[in-house]
Amino acid sequence: MVFPRRTRRVSRGRSLCRGLAGAALGAIAARTAFTRATQAPRGDSVDDVFLGSGPSRDLWARTNFRGEKVTLLEGPALAAGTCAAALLTPGVPGRLRMATVTAATGAAGFGAYDDISGSSSARGFKGHLGALARGEVTTGAVKVAGIGLTGLLAGAMVERRPVDALVNGALIAGSANLLNLFDLRPGRAAKVGLIAGFPALAGPAAGAVGPVLGATAALLPEDLGERAMMGDAGANALGAVLGVSAAAALPRPARVGMLGAVVGLTLASEFVSFSKVISATPPLRALDDVGRRPAPGPQAPDTATGADHRSGVRPSDGKDTPPITVPAQQSLQTTRRHSNGGPDRT
Repeated sequence: MVFPRRTRRVSRGRSLCRGLAGAALGAIAARTAFTRATQAPRGDSVDDVFLGSGPSRDLWARTNFRGEKVTLLEGPALAAGTCAAALLTPGVPGRLRMATVTAATGAAGFGAYDDISGSSSARGFKGHLGALARGEVTTGAVKVAGIGLTGLLAGAMVERRPVDALVNGALIAGSANLLNLFDLRPGRAAKVGLIAGFPALAGPAAGAVGPVLGATAALLPEDLGERAMMGDAGANALGAVLGVSAAAALPRPARVGMLGAVVGLTLASEFVSFSKVISATPPLRALDDVGRRPAPGPQAPDTATGADHRSGVRPSDGKDTPPITVPAQQSLQTTRRHSNGGPDRT
């Protein structure tokens, strides 16, 4: 056992102090990482190296459904801030530190790979499995496998016994994927993560959950203001660290029950739209809308270009560098659409 799963009242007070310290460190580290990343020059020679000519581009830039430029650097900044704070927060057991860093790094790394290189040819587990059956390895399949492996590694750091390590690994990987399913509107995944993780601030895994909650809260204004988005890198990292905190704090029966809930919600997402359920439930809709900019009204298609300005791709006026064509599951065109049809996909 790495550390006690049950805490007395005095220990809860210490855990809360540790969690709040981790949250403060995570917020500072994430804001610093985001500021440095967004101010640094990017896209210096991406196209020049591979194409030999043409304008360079920012691989992290996207154009949202309003026709405004946003950045995916929120995700890497969230993961970097979480890892830095997890290493610096005092009083955290060494194996819990390493489990947190491993889960966050693996989830963010494979998520970023899917953010940048993913395609819209397959979406959801059903789509990725279908592609594998046809002999096609999608970036989503690589991400699922990679996060699964790093989740198992992190789970074994929390608890070495084989059964517990397997349950922990599945819970960490499943939580990473589930949080990503909520990243369909500005700020939604962050709100879900903050609400889910808040009770753990006074628990035995406060040193793991504090940093990620602080990093998430610090970057939430950027997300709600539609200046940045988590992408797979941020949402997967947030979910993975929440999974680590649950694996470290809960007894085995509770972890198995939570794993069942995660699997059930993930399977449900293949058939039911979370967005539709939230929109149809007034309390959830009100919470979902807190802090968010009003959605734009319907716009007629551009008669000259035939483009619909809600589509997420802004027509080029010949003065600016044309927006990057991005994979469907990575752009705000689909991940934050304002429609009522179909289940949510990743």
